[in-house]
Amino acid sequence: MSNTSRLTALSLLGLIVGLLAVGVVSGTPVRHVIQILPATLALALVIRRVPWALYAALPVFVVWLLIMVAIWLFLAGLSRIITGHYTPAEIALTLLIGASCLCGLSQTFRTQPIASWTTRAVWLIVFTALQFGAIWASLRPAFSQI
Repeated sequence: MSNTSRLTALSLLGLIVGLLAVGVVSGTPVRHVIQILPATLALALVIRRVPWALYAALPVFVVWLLIMVAIWLFLAGLSRIITGHYTPAEIALTLLIGASCLCGLSQTFRTQPIASWTTRAVWLIVFTALQFGAIWASLRPAFSQI
């Protein structure tokens, strides 16, 4: 496994562990298990050395980094895109998740494209849709109390 793939895998693992820990701390483990499914699939692809795996990981990192930035802006009193009450543990976990996303993004932008632009575009779109779909599904009332 190349150094880039190894660091991408570690970044995805950091993101997954961070989100699962948020689920435990906030009492919403099922919701967070649903939310990590695209990252887990991307991790499996990176580990299996699928040529376009980094393009699957890229939108996962972008989506979660944007969510972390929205939380940080709320905590700083600058925005209300995302609201709520965040415990110190949850705030610390947003830092882990954000750092994992930044590290993963740096690796995906660092690599030379090895797939055609259409292949890259397809997997970027598919994993963006998967991540937003997982977040949407996790927020359905059926999973709010589990």
